Amino acid sequence: MIRTEELNIRLLDFSLRNVNLSVQENEFFVLMGPTGAGKTVILEAIAGLIQVDGGRIFIGEREITGQPSEKRGVGIVYQDHALFPHLDVMGNITYGLRYHGIEEKKGQTRLNELTQLLGIRHLLTRLPIHLSGGEKQRVALARALIVRPHVLLLDEPLSAIDPGFREEIRAAIKTLHQTTQTTFLMVTHDFGEALSLADRGAIIQQGEIAQTGAIQDLFHRPASMAVAEFVGMKNIFEARFENGAAHVGSLRVELGSPVNPGHRYLAIRPEDITIRRNSSPPERSNCFHAVVTSVAGQGFAYEVQLKCGELAVKTMVSKRAIVDLELREGATVFISIDTAAIHTF
Repeated sequence: MIRTEELNIRLLDFSLRNVNLSVQENEFFVLMGPTGAGKTVILEAIAGLIQVDGGRIFIGEREITGQPSEKRGVGIVYQDHALFPHLDVMGNITYGLRYHGIEEKKGQTRLNELTQLLGIRHLLTRLPIHLSGGEKQRVALARALIVRPHVLLLDEPLSAIDPGFREEIRAAIKTLHQTTQTTFLMVTHDFGEALSLADRGAIIQQGEIAQTGAIQDLFHRPASMAVAEFVGMKNIFEARFENGAAHVGSLRVELGSPVNPGHRYLAIRPEDITIRRNSSPPERSNCFHAVVTSVAGQGFAYEVQLKCGELAVKTMVSKRAIVDLELREGATVFISIDTAAIHTF
């Protein structure tokens, strides 16, 4: 449905280089990357809001590279909502109907469907100044979807919403995707959003696509050091691979599958490392003695740093685990690693 071929864009001191993306029809695709990587630039290029210096953009089989934005069949929703302050909710939602040749009866039907689905029918006569952040975002979604775009572009739609309403809007976006024939392409820096909403995604770094694939693969099977660090692998070690095992410092880590001869690194997500307080290690592979060096709160979980041989290892545990295992600086523990949780690149 959405395809970019060798897309190049130059903006002052930033450049987007040879971006190739392919998003399938009705797919929910996310674009992730650090601030300034070029995520929003790609969205605005697809929407026709930024001039392309090289390459081509397609919606379906139709090339839209040189077409004006209003003829692309693309809707876009920004994190700041961008509602017209002088129009009420109904005026904002129906604003685009006149420019897309949609007859009044069909427009009214679509208005009823969307306002019912998004739970905003009672807000139709309000001005944006009297809406909460979550309500504004629902209105912005309805305004973008009422003209039935082939593609909906979402630029961090949840980042400006209070945490208490974020889950509601996330659920609304998921419902919209499931009940419309629209392809969703969303920019986000929130890993939870990506995992709960998207089928596939891509990671962009410094204006170039670093990796594309299934969401689970991006988080658990990164293709490079930069991607692994971005998705929060945290435990990344240079390793030597031999006879079904990885040699990391003085540790021998058993592997569950053959390793590509070109791989040089071993990586483990912090939540995939289990901490035990057994007086002796259980009879299983990949169980190592360790000493707790620090415990730090990270929202609803705690990051526990440990010294395992000469390696500094990080794991994530619940508050209950902190209490039950009596984890504190200097505590002696054992850590275990399932072979299925070990990734190499």
